[in-house]
Amino acid sequence: MKGAQIDITSLLDIRRICKSFKRPDGSELLVLDGISLVVNEGEIIGLLGRSGSGKSTLLRLIAGLAPPSTGSITYLGNEVTAPPPGIAMVFQSSALFPWLTVLENVQLGLEALRLPVKELQRRAIKAIDLIGLDGFESAYPRELSGGMRQRVGFARALVVHPNILLMDEPFSALDVLTAETLRTDFLDLWSEGQLPIKGVILVTHNIEEAVLMCDRIFIFGSNPGCILNEIRVELPHPRARLDPAFRDLVERIYVEMTSQAVLVPAGKRVELFPGTGIGTILPRVSSNSLSGLLEAVAASPYNGEADLPVIASSLHMEINNLFPVAETLQMLRFAEISGGDIRLTTEGKQFADFDTDRRKQLFARNLLTYVALAAHIRRVLDERPAHRAPWSRFADELEDYMPPAAALQTLRTIIALGRYAEIFSYDDEKQIFNLDNP
Repeated sequence: MKGAQIDITSLLDIRRICKSFKRPDGSELLVLDGISLVVNEGEIIGLLGRSGSGKSTLLRLIAGLAPPSTGSITYLGNEVTAPPPGIAMVFQSSALFPWLTVLENVQLGLEALRLPVKELQRRAIKAIDLIGLDGFESAYPRELSGGMRQRVGFARALVVHPNILLMDEPFSALDVLTAETLRTDFLDLWSEGQLPIKGVILVTHNIEEAVLMCDRIFIFGSNPGCILNEIRVELPHPRARLDPAFRDLVERIYVEMTSQAVLVPAGKRVELFPGTGIGTILPRVSSNSLSGLLEAVAASPYNGEADLPVIASSLHMEINNLFPVAETLQMLRFAEISGGDIRLTTEGKQFADFDTDRRKQLFARNLLTYVALAAHIRRVLDERPAHRAPWSRFADELEDYMPPAAALQTLRTIIALGRYAEIFSYDDEKQIFNLDNP
């Protein structure tokens, strides 16, 4: 699919980008490792991967909001060292000012250009009309639906006539029907050449969304973020989700993202599923979601083995919801993931068949055996005379391995799983781990 330009010209050249952040102890945490890609005129580029793979960090670097640690980003022949004119961003949340009208929110994007008032209004109204909000210029954000507020966010980005539009999960906070409508409207405007942009970079967790919209998809791995593979999407537009070629490509991407290891062009093997040492970042999962997926795969028609795209569709789960649950089951040895399929182990099948008490016993055994942090917390509590330890005891330790936000998420996850398994308790008010299970 082509946008406003037909000739293929480079808009953006990213060369060997790395990005690190300082840990509390002064060491470096690498979040992006050797990212290289080129964005050409007339194409939509997709960055597909799970939370924590550095996709949003890369967008911030491209937008000039933060500098890379090493490597270079060149936009129209000039190195990006500050926010460049001609690059705009749409976020997951519209982030509108509630005290401003739709027109005033959109006009904000033009203030830096110091245009005459009449020109500000003309361009803002044109952008509002283009995105389908004609007649709502005087409305306030509180009067709009979520989808309409996101359209205002698009209008505010488009009003400056950017060459490149960065989109950070712009549809993920919307309900399914609203997201589909906005996605389709955007693609229609793009394919008809009505949008004042020459290239798009879309960050997404949604495999079908990436195949539906993008010309090229870069699959990201995590810890640190890196490009595992590039997939070209050569299906004609408009694309149909039920088209066998579309489904085949979705399946191929599922397989790519669930491979145990991928050989990247640089010749370095990157593990998609890291080990389960104490420094492993645990995703946000609950015992209910783990049990639910186990029961779904165990039941007919899957009977213990399911194709991930198929079961994701049947459970109405997107990649960012499905993969953390599936990977946690794999970590606990209740399931194996390979080739785009999830297959229950003998213990996984036993869990699905057991009653509540036996499930808890099996879960506790596997949690302590295969998740180092759970075993570590239990060991510390066992060794202390009072069998108590503060939150900070483990949070400080985890921050030697991961950012504070990831440490918080990891501890919240292990608390939820530990409570279900009844291997320890946690008093949230006092922020104390203990062995006094109710």
